[in-house]
Amino acid sequence: MKILFVADEESKMLWDFFRKEDYEDIDLVVSCGDLKPEYLSFLVTMIGVPVLYVHGNHDDKYEKYPPEGCTCIEDDIYTFNGIRILGLGGSYRYKQGVNQYTESQMKRRVRKLFLKIKLHRGFDILVTHSPALGLHDGEDMCHKGFDVFNKLIETYHPRYFVHGHVHMNYGRQFPREDKAGDTCVINAYERYIIEI
Repeated sequence: MKILFVADEESKMLWDFFRKEDYEDIDLVVSCGDLKPEYLSFLVTMIGVPVLYVHGNHDDKYEKYPPEGCTCIEDDIYTFNGIRILGLGGSYRYKQGVNQYTESQMKRRVRKLFLKIKLHRGFDILVTHSPALGLHDGEDMCHKGFDVFNKLIETYHPRYFVHGHVHMNYGRQFPREDKAGDTCVINAYERYIIEI
């Protein structure tokens, strides 16, 4: 199974120069946030597979104009072909606005998921907008990661932790791939494909 992850910046290969034949083997598309709703609606229509998403810190417009034909997986576990995907969008709070959380608020969100995680016997992919604290995050408040994501990884050992928010063009100190124990950590900036 192939999953296409997208985040933060609309890919010209998927938007301006889209060719359906390049994505015939994609089974699922997952957005890690901060993308235009029209872009996600375009992907679900043109690729013709389910598109899942979490909110980025710049996705306030989704309240009025959600991506058509797509499924929000915020605070939920979505199972696709046996793969359990847990979604937690938003960024660290750095100003007033929706889709921004303090560490305590994100911990509360995670606590509320305990029963769902237990019923699903864990999860295979953790999808977030922000990175984990000390793992692909930045030093400024805007790009600070959540420590509770580290705890989710340490407790449940998902195969993948995929996030956005930290753009690859910010500099070389932001890696594309990493490891946290048994978990493969991926920055999905623009587009990234994994095969399970």
